[in-house]
Amino acid sequence: MNSLGINKSKKETKVVVAMSGGVDSSVVAALMKQEGYDVTGITLKLYDDTKQSKEGRQCCAGQDILDAKRVSENINIDHKILFYQKKFKSEVIDSFIDSYAAGETPIPCVQCNQTVKFRDLFKYAKDLNADALITGHYVSRIQTNGHANMYKAKDQNRDQSYFLFSTTQEQLDFLRFPLGEIDKSETRAIAEKLKLNVATKPDSQDICFVPNGDYASVIKKFRPESFKPGKILDIDGNQIGDHEGIINYTIGQRKGIKIASNNALYVVNIDADKNTIIVGNKDCLEVKQIKLRDLNILGSKKEFNEEINIKVRSTGRLLKAKVNLLENSADVEILDQETGVSPGQACVFYSKDEIGDKVLGGGWIHKTFNKNLSTKLTT
Repeated sequence: MNSLGINKSKKETKVVVAMSGGVDSSVVAALMKQEGYDVTGITLKLYDDTKQSKEGRQCCAGQDILDAKRVSENINIDHKILFYQKKFKSEVIDSFIDSYAAGETPIPCVQCNQTVKFRDLFKYAKDLNADALITGHYVSRIQTNGHANMYKAKDQNRDQSYFLFSTTQEQLDFLRFPLGEIDKSETRAIAEKLKLNVATKPDSQDICFVPNGDYASVIKKFRPESFKPGKILDIDGNQIGDHEGIINYTIGQRKGIKIASNNALYVVNIDADKNTIIVGNKDCLEVKQIKLRDLNILGSKKEFNEEINIKVRSTGRLLKAKVNLLENSADVEILDQETGVSPGQACVFYSKDEIGDKVLGGGWIHKTFNKNLSTKLTT
């Protein structure tokens, strides 16, 4: 059994490494080559970036493809580029725009992992007769009794398990995440030691197809009708202002409401059907129950009989919760205090064991039940 848990010699083990052009995936490719595996690097071109800002820090842009190619040449591995712009547009960008137009706050990175990266790249790697698909994600994959489980990464500040909740068991069996057990600083040190050209390259920060974080400009380009003016209401239904399009607002937003008030006002609901924004005080943002759709379950359903932990935003903390699994949906009771939960985000399930925080799957937030009101942003 080799270091990837595959019953072959390293030389006979063919691995595909998803190379974004960043330091993490480049280090993974170099480590696999160094260990003696048969490595092929794959880079996805996901969007046309000719007009993107050179100062933006996105992934999968033109410069990233060149960086991935250069790393591949330096470490002497095969490198292929897959042109997935049409797939990415239909499955990720269009979904992102639809979600914002429905008053949600989407997470395109999860959609990207769920579709073009893990589904389509998974199939491509299988077609190459690869034994494993390797990525530079910070998440741990631990196999016990022949069963692969996903855990939060050792580097909690870099953990990406929230974005990978939709990974299926079949995909997890095939995937490997070598960086799950090391810190980001170690990754940088390895890159410098191996003299990789991306050793000091900044991490991507923005959504790849949203230059400089200006998502409104992307939506305006593809869906200009989303900028339809409407009413801003208080929680009693009284009009207290006007807005220039619901896509300019997200749940929990305070800045940019432009309404004079003695108390701070927050966006507490977005009614896309009526094209209205509802604002209220911070207490109205407290959420005790949420309803989920489109579940992906990785753990045993027995693990949901007890209290578990959930995460409702990528930068959020773990919250105690009770989860009632239904047919491809779930009712979640949040036992800790939490505010500003938005439909369109993910709710990821975790259980604590002797190894760490195990990912049990998750689902998409469809409806929230807030203090003083409920929101239903999709039908």
